[in-house]
Amino acid sequence: MEIVDLTTEHADDIVTWRYPEPYGCYDLTGMEPQHFTDLTNGFFALVDSERLIGYRCYGAEGQVPGFAYDDRALDIGGGLRPELTGQGLGHEAISTALDFARARFAPSQFRVTVAEFNVRALKVVDALGFSAVDKFESPANERPYVVLTRTA
Repeated sequence: MEIVDLTTEHADDIVTWRYPEPYGCYDLTGMEPQHFTDLTNGFFALVDSERLIGYRCYGAEGQVPGFAYDDRALDIGGGLRPELTGQGLGHEAISTALDFARARFAPSQFRVTVAEFNVRALKVVDALGFSAVDKFESPANERPYVVLTRTA
């Protein structure tokens, strides 16, 4: 797996992804492909042998509305292609994202925000050394989220 620049073709693909419930909250319904290709938004493609398998985002795009984020950590978000979720790829995908972020942004700390119901993702980030530091409910979808951090 590797992180590469996100192309228009990648963006056109990503906006069509639909997740089964309860993961439907991760659908990017209504997002324009141009949002992903605008470099200021911090999106990158996650590929395996040049096949798009997911995306990663860094900075404000990795944040969930409703929490008072500070600038002490680099926020990381993203997703896997729906048909690849639950297949054990999360650890490598997030490890790849962290390695890329260390080289590109040199943060002192990483932060992720995970929906509380998403036990699979919480297990992965826990195994990668993240620790919960806060919880909140997002006004965007009235779901509880867990904020986790780790040193870079």
